[in-house]
Amino acid sequence: MKTIFLAALFDSPTAFGLSYATAAAYSEQQWRDCASVQTQPLYLVAMEQGQAVGLIGDGITRSHEYHLIAMWVHPKRRGMGIGGRLVNAIQARAIERGHARVVLRVSPENSHAADLYSRHGFKFLPEREALAGQPAINLQKMEWRSGR
Repeated sequence: MKTIFLAALFDSPTAFGLSYATAAAYSEQQWRDCASVQTQPLYLVAMEQGQAVGLIGDGITRSHEYHLIAMWVHPKRRGMGIGGRLVNAIQARAIERGHARVVLRVSPENSHAADLYSRHGFKFLPEREALAGQPAINLQKMEWRSGR
């Protein structure tokens, strides 16, 4: 998990609310805590031939909103359906956990990500906020609702 998460932060520094420098300085215990199934958020890692090539997470807020977070696919593997499979996995997990709605925040200028989410049923909401630690980046909320 540490390797793929650091690769994601290094490749896409404006896509996460955490900096590469902060994560790189995590202790081994902090990394174990991040990967533990006992802690929120929970992460899925896409593997190909023994290599981590994608990452996605989910978490539930205090207000019980189910969030898709930390979506990333290795640059050499983009456009191969990995991102779609990761999004589908989070949607399925949400339903399994009793949630008919998933939300996320994305910069509308990140058209590749916004298009991926739109293809998987996410719609933009009128809610916007600045990215934590990078206030020049504006995020917009998207939601997906299960047909069930």
